[in-house]
Amino acid sequence: MADHGHASSKAARPSRGRLSIAGVAKAGALGLLFSCFGAAPAIAASLPASPAGAGADSSRFPAERLQRLDGFLHKATDAHGYLGAVSLVVRDDDVVQSQAYGYRDLARSAPMRADSIFRIYSMTKTATTIAVLMLMEEGKLNLDDPLEKFLPEFAGMKVFAGGTADAPQLRPAENKITLHQLLTHTAGFATGGAGYEEATRLLERADLHGSADLQEFSHRLSRVPLAVEPGTRFSYDGTQLEVLARVVEVVGGQRFDAFLQQRLFDPLRMADTGFSVPTNKRDRIVDITVMGSDGKLRLDDGPSAVDPGAMLNPYYSGAGGLYSTAPDFMRLCRMLLDGGSLDGVSILGRKTVEQMMVNHLTFLDPPVTQFSDAEGFGLGGSVLLDPARKGRLGSVGQFGWSGAASTYFSIDPKERMISILLLQHLPNGAANDLPRLATPFYNLVYQALVR
Repeated sequence: MADHGHASSKAARPSRGRLSIAGVAKAGALGLLFSCFGAAPAIAASLPASPAGAGADSSRFPAERLQRLDGFLHKATDAHGYLGAVSLVVRDDDVVQSQAYGYRDLARSAPMRADSIFRIYSMTKTATTIAVLMLMEEGKLNLDDPLEKFLPEFAGMKVFAGGTADAPQLRPAENKITLHQLLTHTAGFATGGAGYEEATRLLERADLHGSADLQEFSHRLSRVPLAVEPGTRFSYDGTQLEVLARVVEVVGGQRFDAFLQQRLFDPLRMADTGFSVPTNKRDRIVDITVMGSDGKLRLDDGPSAVDPGAMLNPYYSGAGGLYSTAPDFMRLCRMLLDGGSLDGVSILGRKTVEQMMVNHLTFLDPPVTQFSDAEGFGLGGSVLLDPARKGRLGSVGQFGWSGAASTYFSIDPKERMISILLLQHLPNGAANDLPRLATPFYNLVYQALVR
């Protein structure tokens, strides 16, 4: 799926340039749709557990099919490539490939482990989305609810209508921001893009990522004018998921990290996933690198590189704050692939999960993301609309996302396949930087397993 190198939030990494995709908001049956499926009961079916290192039936998945994938990842993590990687692939409930490559430290002295811990940055957004949908199924919110219903500070929002950041011209917003717009990155915040530079400067001055907690983040953001009318432009950014994390706190009645731990990570037995890493596990954290001007990898200079295992943001970031492992994140993916349940534990209803994996940008023209005209956006990840145009093997309806530091996941409901690739490198776009691996990785997975 996505190979966007998403910045999880502007606090974690500088954001990439963003393109503007304008459209006209569609009035329609969103309220009816989400009111109806919001009450859908969670199903009890579970996916049989498989140990992370288990192999599949060799008659179904001969080892030679995966040799090219294995060779590719060995080459990608040699002395001239990434420090290391972990890959994990499931097909029809079988773990068919689970392998650690290279090293987890810059000195290349500590071998990568299958349970190595990575900063997954924007893959956090999928977990935040699940939290919102859990509250929806409990009848505590609907996705067409206005944001101000839960966070009153967002009432009476203004829209930047011209001028400069020093002398802005503002007008009242015609529409209220909804939770659905936050989930689909169409809320209208000034999160970059050509033509929105002055509005974005106002947002940058608010120093959102200096906030001590999600409540302060939301209050600071509410005082910044929008760039466009809500529901008229897709503009991917962490800001909108930070606000949703605050909604989870208000509606769920507990701090965001506690909600995720008690309602998602503990039930799914994701023992190595969280906003910080306990001291006794920190030796498993992978060094995070960037490419130096001399063509050699060096450690990033961000807080989590200096103090691995510490929180990635001052607050519990719903946009990009999580550490995790391939086995842990596979459990979340398997829950989604099996319609919301895993090992007898029900997290979401089947119809809710189906709604996560369809394109929700149909009210825009064109109904695609700013990254690719072959992808739409669901709830918590992108949705593949046209594999040929994307230039990547896959299925229509394939769902997934990535993180800023080269972490990737994909769920293909049609083929019942999950693919995870975790590395720990922040691309800088320079000519001497390491090549992105998502497209060749996914292509090799499909070539090996789909016949």
